Amino acid sequence: MAKKSVTQRSLPGADDIYRVILPNGITILARSNFNSPSVAISGYLWAGALTETDDKLGLSDFVASSLARGTRKRSFDQIYNELEAVGASMGFNSGTHTTSFGGRALVEDLPLVLTLLSESLRQPTFPKAEVEKLRTQLLTGLSIRAQDTSDMADMTFDQILFKGHPYSRPGDGYPETIKAITLGDLVKFHRSFFGPRGLVIAIVGAIEPKKAVDHVQRVLGGWQVEDQKEAPALPPHKGLDKTVRRHHTIAGKSQSDIVIGTIGPRRKDPEYMAASLGNSVLGQFGMMGRIGDVVREKSGLAYYASSSLSAGFGPGSWDVSAGVNPQNVNKAIDLIIKELKRFVKNGVTAQELADAQANYIGRLPLSLESNGGVAGALLNIERQQLGLDYYLGYADLVRAVKREHVLDAARKYIDPDRLAIVTAGP
Repeated sequence: MAKKSVTQRSLPGADDIYRVILPNGITILARSNFNSPSVAISGYLWAGALTETDDKLGLSDFVASSLARGTRKRSFDQIYNELEAVGASMGFNSGTHTTSFGGRALVEDLPLVLTLLSESLRQPTFPKAEVEKLRTQLLTGLSIRAQDTSDMADMTFDQILFKGHPYSRPGDGYPETIKAITLGDLVKFHRSFFGPRGLVIAIVGAIEPKKAVDHVQRVLGGWQVEDQKEAPALPPHKGLDKTVRRHHTIAGKSQSDIVIGTIGPRRKDPEYMAASLGNSVLGQFGMMGRIGDVVREKSGLAYYASSSLSAGFGPGSWDVSAGVNPQNVNKAIDLIIKELKRFVKNGVTAQELADAQANYIGRLPLSLESNGGVAGALLNIERQQLGLDYYLGYADLVRAVKREHVLDAARKYIDPDRLAIVTAGP
């Protein structure tokens, strides 16, 4: 049996990830790291924007932001005073599919953070005064969003690309939907979707995995919600059958933002890795890849230009973004589409692919240097059902991608005649 390299020994795998499912349905993933006296906590449960109705968009985000603003045992101030007293942190976020949570502390303060986490997840009281403060903050954020050319371009792009699909809706809602959300809505959403079934929590740091599991079991093992609802199934979605172009006007802006793209692979699609490496060449690697080189460096048309691949449970997006002088919008769009056509026709060179592969393989251990990085990695393999040894085999997965695989992925997903093209600016 071959010895593991130093790099391989630093990667999480089935031999050092401790995975337990509690009787109430909570999955715990734990891994030790005694090089630091701290511990990182990260997790999620299936309560996201997918469960919202159109007239109450932003509800899951509102609930997530309210969880630690008061519980049956502690006020908002008491929660954060206790965290600050020991230099610990704890927070919640909401996404399309899940509400996520995280925290960090010295290992001796892990019981405190888990206790506060448990109270916030199980017993939030949604104090009226705190809820109204939060509503004001959310509405302020939406006002800022409305004047941000990048945010509005992204939002309009999703509305076109995912028309008729839940992914078309903004997770933070609209001013009118945030204003319409009542205290009763917050309580009902929490009672309906928050519970132990499907909850996943990862703990990484200076603690034995079995002891970490004992701490979680103590504070969350008794949680039972018999009528906990399941999130709705994600409906199928068909991409565009022709190019759709739209401009979102924001008066008085000195910059226009462009988003051009199409439907991309899901995370578990067989083409995902080839598409991801191809995307790195297209608009990520070095000075933002080919897109950055052509649009920004050589032509001087953009303040920034790059591409991104967003892949999850449902259909993802594969898009190019750029910020430009409003006078250069059409020139930049033409150059981007020309580069997409070249990418679909010729794919990547052997050297470009080799460089991207070396980058992927080299940066993986760096992303796992912190406890938080490892906790996030454990959640990723659980959420996407990649297998506990995924990271041990990651380099081989990356190296297995050939030029023809990248070309096939590009041709499958990018059709230059069926693009969503969005601009936002004056």
